[in-house]
Amino acid sequence: MGKIIAIANQKGGVGKTTSSVNLAASLGVLEKKVLLIDADPQANASSGLGIDVESVEIGTYQILEHSNTPKEAVVSCTAPNVDVIPAHIDLVAIEIELVDKENREYMLKKALESVKDDYDYIIIDCAPSLGLLTLNALTAADSVVIPIQCEYFALEGLGKLLNTIKSIQKIHNPELDIEGLLLTMYDSRLRLSNQVVEEVQKHFNDMVFETIIQRNVKLSEAPSFGESIINYDATSKGATNYLHLAQEIIKKNDIQ
Repeated sequence: MGKIIAIANQKGGVGKTTSSVNLAASLGVLEKKVLLIDADPQANASSGLGIDVESVEIGTYQILEHSNTPKEAVVSCTAPNVDVIPAHIDLVAIEIELVDKENREYMLKKALESVKDDYDYIIIDCAPSLGLLTLNALTAADSVVIPIQCEYFALEGLGKLLNTIKSIQKIHNPELDIEGLLLTMYDSRLRLSNQVVEEVQKHFNDMVFETIIQRNVKLSEAPSFGESIINYDATSKGATNYLHLAQEIIKKNDIQ
């Protein structure tokens, strides 16, 4: 039975999509069968793995509407052992369309029941908001990875997100666990980066992943070629970081 991991933070630009794409690719390289779900209307996770977003006819929108099954939405991508349910700009409309529906928070959870056993891991790239799309992802997920940028405003908004997770645990998904806080865009030369790492580790202890994602030019370049960092430059720092993260997650889940 596959584990569903949402990657969420309402702040933009913290490395959510980069982490979703490269964690999925790293798990694939480590011979895990992975489904990546793009739940962000910007569809960057889809284009970042070589999918032509304009030509997407069946994607996350249709599975949330229950007009198509996840199996019908799955497309292959440039990363080995990784399937993708892509997004399209039409996903913007889903929040309005779901508002009047009964059990609107459970649409994704219900849809994924048919494919959960086909994968080792299902990774959901969430939109940078705490709206209905992210709520659906967190209700469907077994756990959540929270990327935190190693910059001054990093901890701002984290309390709000943790409160949202608590209320989802109370009302919609008591099984939801925090997989870990992931420090991203770390630059060891900057005193500020080191201070943020210290603060987060001091406050959250075991909740923080040992792996820290360092700033890396190759990580920024890879999406423009429609490839994960593993495909684009397997020897780069970014590839090493995400492989370590994947190993850490696999090890943690094998112990449980």
